[in-house]
Amino acid sequence: MSDKTYDLIVIGAGPGGYVAAIRAAQLGFTVAVIEKRATLGGVCLNEGCIPSKALLESSEHFARTRHEFAEHGIEVGEVSLNLAQLMARKQGIIDKLTGGIEGLFKKHKIDRITGTAELQPASQSSKTVKIISAEGTNTIAAKTILLATGSAAFELPHLPFDGTDVINARDALSLTEVPKHLLVVGGGVIGLEMGSVWSRLGAKVTVVEMLPQILPATDPQIAQTLQRSLKKQGIEILLKTKLEKMEKTADGLIATVSGAKGEQQIKCDKILVATGRRAQTEGLGLENVGLVPNKQGQLEVDADFQTKVAGIYAIGDLVPGPMLAHKASEEGVVFAERLAGQKSTVHYNTVPAVTYTWPEVATVGSSETELKENKVDYRSGKFFFAANGRALCTGMSEGFVKVLATPDSGRILGVHIIGPSASELIAEAATVISFSGSIHDLAVTCHAHPTLAEAIKEAALAVNKEAIHG
Repeated sequence: MSDKTYDLIVIGAGPGGYVAAIRAAQLGFTVAVIEKRATLGGVCLNEGCIPSKALLESSEHFARTRHEFAEHGIEVGEVSLNLAQLMARKQGIIDKLTGGIEGLFKKHKIDRITGTAELQPASQSSKTVKIISAEGTNTIAAKTILLATGSAAFELPHLPFDGTDVINARDALSLTEVPKHLLVVGGGVIGLEMGSVWSRLGAKVTVVEMLPQILPATDPQIAQTLQRSLKKQGIEILLKTKLEKMEKTADGLIATVSGAKGEQQIKCDKILVATGRRAQTEGLGLENVGLVPNKQGQLEVDADFQTKVAGIYAIGDLVPGPMLAHKASEEGVVFAERLAGQKSTVHYNTVPAVTYTWPEVATVGSSETELKENKVDYRSGKFFFAANGRALCTGMSEGFVKVLATPDSGRILGVHIIGPSASELIAEAATVISFSGSIHDLAVTCHAHPTLAEAIKEAALAVNKEAIHG
């Protein structure tokens, strides 16, 4: 066992863990981070958020060059795909960002340990963690332990991952050739983003979703608009449909699906299972300290993110709430600051959610469905990008902004965007909601012209039928 006792041991170096470690070090704590991967950044940087957005960006450039540049008067001739270069660019971005975190750890004197971690029976004064690595087994101690091991792809019992035919999102980010026909099981964020990448690069893509809409937690109007757009892009979407079984044949894979039209068989060469994620708690040794996950497989925590075991905390995908990288990072900061005696709080109603398809989808605050279920009175204002000058100039004018607000004060309850740069525009909405702002605050804020952001102001004005261009 190491003679050194840390103030804090963080298990997991994803966007929750590494941010918590850095903030804790800034606040004067001695910190060690245990990470099983050879690189820092967790799923987000290595096999999730960052590589998927790199591929989405590259594939969008490819698709626009092939299908849209002529409208701008740009004639490029025949366009070909260099998939190896596309993947190399993606890896270069990953390497740069993960290397940047290594540099931040050195800057803040955070000890980084590579290996798998297992909690050991704890005492009142310190907590110990056994580390298994290529060098052997070691044990280190700390006053406080933070669990931030994130999540893993959910595997269907009748469709186990094999990395070749039945793949998860990580596999889909590293394919060496474009599939002829990719069948995506799950119409959520990951399935639609990965489906979009390979559809743009030339694959036939079919999405199978059990529920009656894609992006089930999203505003129905937004989901319907996105579905229409994806259909125009060539992606087939089968709702209320379940994949029953899969058979491997000499000619490829035969998937049997059942839906409103009964059973049908789909021939494909890859099946991407994107039916959600589960908290990564296996091998952590939770039983050694008396921790038991809830029915959702996550750990219950208090306002400080402390589990029922004193001195052991958890954040990110391990605890209730949306499995989002930025939510985990916010929790990491608040955890560290509360550990230092500050009264920081995560404002969960201002955590935005984004889907990086084309058009992009971004939401923050309450949806109409939630407001109706909670019997909250509200008004809605909508503005279409088709009436926005900047959107028309870019050639990307699909979608709209919807603002939900109280009828009396006009306090904004939620903002829902589908359209160009929705992922960037949502930050303005989140800021206004975090300050309990109103449609009137947006109305008196001068927005530069022409900008996409003007659509948010116009949607806010539309709540009281005051939009200038709507």
